[in-house]
Amino acid sequence: MNNYETVFILNPVLSDEQIKETVKKYEDFLVSKGAEMVAKEDWGLRKLAYPIQHKKSGFYHLFEFQAPGEAIEPLELEFRRDERMMRYLTVKLDKHAIAWAEKRRKRNKEKA
Repeated sequence: MNNYETVFILNPVLSDEQIKETVKKYEDFLVSKGAEMVAKEDWGLRKLAYPIQHKKSGFYHLFEFQAPGEAIEPLELEFRRDERMMRYLTVKLDKHAIAWAEKRRKRNKEKA
C-alpha cells in the first residue's frame, strides 16, 4: 500500500448537493478499489491562476489515502470521464511528504 494525495477542482456552477455527491462518489470509488482514506479536506471555492473551461474559479478538494498502485489509473480514468471535474493531480507521497501532511492536518485541527 502506497500513500497518495489527490487534489481535484470541481466546476464552480455546481450546487452544494452536487459537490457533496461528487466527492462521495470518488471517496466510495477509492474504498471499493481497496484504498483507506487518511484525510479529506474541502478547500472551498478558490480563484484559479488562469481560466479553465472559461471559468475563473473552482471548488478544491483534497484526498489523502493509502491504496495499491493499481487503484490510481481507474480513478484518473473516472476523473477524465466526469464533466464536473476541471483538473486533478495525484501524487505518491514519500516519507517527507507524509510528515508534512501530518503537520498540515495538525495545524488545521488547531485552527478549527
